[in-house]
Amino acid sequence: MKVRKHIYFSGRVQGVGFRYSAVYLARPLDLTGWVKNLWDGRVEMEVQGEETAIAEYLKALRTQRYIVIDDMDIREIGVIEESRFRTVGY
Repeated sequence: MKVRKHIYFSGRVQGVGFRYSAVYLARPLDLTGWVKNLWDGRVEMEVQGEETAIAEYLKALRTQRYIVIDDMDIREIGVIEESRFRTVGY
C-alpha cells in the first residue's frame, strides 16, 4: 500500500548534494515525489511509495557523504498520482 510523506530536513542539507542524492536514491526504490531547498537552509520533500521503501530511502539519505541530517519533521499526507521523483525550485 502506498503512502505519501511530507518531510522537512534540518542540518547540513544544502550545498552537499542532498537533492541529487534524493533523486538518485528514489528511482531504484520506485518512489515518486519532489525535493527542494528552502530559503532558511532546510530541505523540503514529498515522497510517495511503499512504507518499507520510504524507510530504506530515509536510512540511505542519512548515510550519504557530506549530508548531516539533524532533524526530520515528517507527516503523512494523501497519496496523489505521479510518475517520477524530481527536484523543484532553484
